[in-house]
Amino acid sequence: MEGPRVGLVCSTSRQGSTSMKLLRCYEQILHQRHGVFSEVLDLAQLPVDFLMAVLYQPTKASHPEWQQWQEKVDSLDVLVFVIPEYNGSYPGILKAFVDALAYPRSLYNKKTAMIGLSDGTQGAALAMAHFADVLNYAGSVTLPLRPRLIQINRYMEGDQLTHEPYLRLLEQHADSLMALVR
Repeated sequence: MEGPRVGLVCSTSRQGSTSMKLLRCYEQILHQRHGVFSEVLDLAQLPVDFLMAVLYQPTKASHPEWQQWQEKVDSLDVLVFVIPEYNGSYPGILKAFVDALAYPRSLYNKKTAMIGLSDGTQGAALAMAHFADVLNYAGSVTLPLRPRLIQINRYMEGDQLTHEPYLRLLEQHADSLMALVR
């Protein structure tokens, strides 16, 4: 039996983001602990004309680059959103991405999960609470465990997360995610 098709969403369009570094660490954990290969959806790689030619446009299905994104999301069993905290919430590009997806089919009954990070002391708690409302409205089934990784840059060495308690929390999250999708 083939394993679940997992998409990891880097929920910012910032180049070289800590979110992407953390996503890569989580990707390794999923593969090492569960043998799962995941698909990375980096919102920094959305079509250049995404906001004007795709978002809210009735012709977005004919946009070749966007159609690839839509098909990828539709083909996945689960989406894990790695969400940085921006001004007490989640990045606007994440909302725009969700708004551009085909509603309701893209997220309805899809398994979803969140991991929050911030350089401050909230660990994106409010960001994940706000985004949970969006996921609930869209009808997704969301994993209740939502790691909040505070002061994240203190625990990154280059591209690697070095803080053992955070690594254990991400392992627990990956285990819970696999239990949800089996």
